[in-house]
Amino acid sequence: MSLFDWFADHHKKASILRITREAEEIDGLWSKCPECSIVFYRKDLIANSNVCSNCSHHYMIDSERRIAIIADKNSFKPINENLLPTDPLKFRDRHNYAVRLKDTQSITQLTEAVITGVCKLEGLPLALGVMDFRFMGGSMGSVVGEKITRMIELATYQGYPVLMVCASGGARMQEGVLSLVQMAKISGALSRHREAHQLYLPLLTHPTTGGVTASFAMLGDIILAEPKALIGFAGRRVIEQTLREKLPDNFQTSEYLQEHGFVDYIVQRTALKSTLASILRLHGYIA
Repeated sequence: MSLFDWFADHHKKASILRITREAEEIDGLWSKCPECSIVFYRKDLIANSNVCSNCSHHYMIDSERRIAIIADKNSFKPINENLLPTDPLKFRDRHNYAVRLKDTQSITQLTEAVITGVCKLEGLPLALGVMDFRFMGGSMGSVVGEKITRMIELATYQGYPVLMVCASGGARMQEGVLSLVQMAKISGALSRHREAHQLYLPLLTHPTTGGVTASFAMLGDIILAEPKALIGFAGRRVIEQTLREKLPDNFQTSEYLQEHGFVDYIVQRTALKSTLASILRLHGYIA
């Protein structure tokens, strides 16, 4: 085989492999890590809690997947599913808020940006709230605030610990002050939960920003975070323009916040369930 023939054959095989990979990615069989560019089977990614086995990049995941990772199998029981958002302000930007809600509900098959319920974690009781960034950026409106508040109040009454998985762009602007008041309402419920000597654990995931960060995300007894998550209140550019200085490259990451005392522990998703179980047992919760 001549050198020219070898290159032609090599190029042909490479093209076939590329086309095959593209076809399998379209079929949902392959996944390419955005951090290290390693290509692997999607089923292996799911088996590893949606964490890259090569570089430990944590993929953003939906609320259903979160619950499957945290709760014991078939133990999660949702609560307050009948609470649905409305449009009391008749808000309109490019589209009516009511239309945005309907479209988002249709696309995500969710009624709101948070799912709340009770479950077992290694046999231990737990009140679990999971925010879903797919639903309008995980924004906190009046129904999100009400569902979280009711979950906390139920946990206080039942003597359950609370785990709140945060993933949000902040308060929902389409609901104005009605969304902002949820910050105080949830904070009040958490204060009563603490007075009852019950545990509250927020898990900060990518991204956790705005009014969620300014309220219940930072009120935990132990504040947990996933690696390299974006956590902050205002955006980086706004802060730099206000301070008129360049911020560190790792500013507003979970590692930066841990270094400065805002986060207690960064936990790998693959170790999350065992870590949570250890914390609950350490605080006296039993199956």
